[in-house]
Amino acid sequence: MTAIGFDQPGGPDVLRPETVAVPRPGEGQVLLRVAWAGVNRPDVAQRQGLYPPPPGASPLPGLEVSGTIAAVGPGVLEEYVGERYCALVPGGGYAEYCLAHIGHCLPVPDAMPLAEAAAVPETLFTVWHNVFERGWASEGETLLVHGGTSGIGTMATMLGKAFGLRVIVTCGDETKCAAARSLGADLAINYRDQDFVEEVKTFTGGKGVEIVLDMVSGDYVARNLKCLAEDGRHVTIAILGGMKAEVNMAVVMSRRYTLTGSTLRPRSDAFKTLLAAEIEKNAWPLFEDRTLRPVMDRSFPLAEAAAAHARMEAGEHIGKIVLEVAGG
Repeated sequence: MTAIGFDQPGGPDVLRPETVAVPRPGEGQVLLRVAWAGVNRPDVAQRQGLYPPPPGASPLPGLEVSGTIAAVGPGVLEEYVGERYCALVPGGGYAEYCLAHIGHCLPVPDAMPLAEAAAVPETLFTVWHNVFERGWASEGETLLVHGGTSGIGTMATMLGKAFGLRVIVTCGDETKCAAARSLGADLAINYRDQDFVEEVKTFTGGKGVEIVLDMVSGDYVARNLKCLAEDGRHVTIAILGGMKAEVNMAVVMSRRYTLTGSTLRPRSDAFKTLLAAEIEKNAWPLFEDRTLRPVMDRSFPLAEAAAAHARMEAGEHIGKIVLEVAGG
């Protein structure tokens, strides 16, 4: 099969098509004939040599796919063959065939284009776990999301609004702010022209937000804590602005903050299966009936994965970038 790999870490140009063996599904796994593959920031980090795949995972990039189940491994019913599914995978998505654990798959209804289905799993699993499970989001609370027009940001806005949250986002220009507002954001802050700490204080009447979903880290953390209400939760899911932050722990104690975070890729199959079941019960119906749809930016042929990575790194995208593999 054709897949996208790289020999040495580097810029987008290191990505190139290669021919590799079609993988065989093991216990509890299915083999998906990939129609579309999602492109995510962790793929970029892997290509740069900063985010290696967990033990046992494919060395190929790609954390989410959609397509048709072509074969099943031991312990999986044969009836799955031929059915349309999307899946969260620990690697291997940039290929014509990809292995997935059956417990990490979600059924794709006929009304959902496979291109959209490939744009959902990574952001949906990440947002659900970090906002609603680690962040304990409750109806009526306010959520602050950085990177409001990224895949994570758009998903957090849509899910937050669907479950009764007020959502504040930060974006890098007015065009992106307008896009965020069109998705339902209650406030979109242009962080280049406005101080998001002051804007949050004004919008919340000085109370602050209950939850911050932070993809920046670094010196943003201290500013984020100034945005939190008492008993607020700060959830870190990426460190684009640096791995280290200076925190006044006296403030954390006096205002009873909770600082947490997670990375999903290395978690156990059992954990991801439980998470997928929770999502299929509570959030997936909103996508099945088309109440929610992922925000789509651009698609690229699989062979042009380098161009897709270049677009993501340029920061010009709004929503999800996907790779067309078999299409459909």
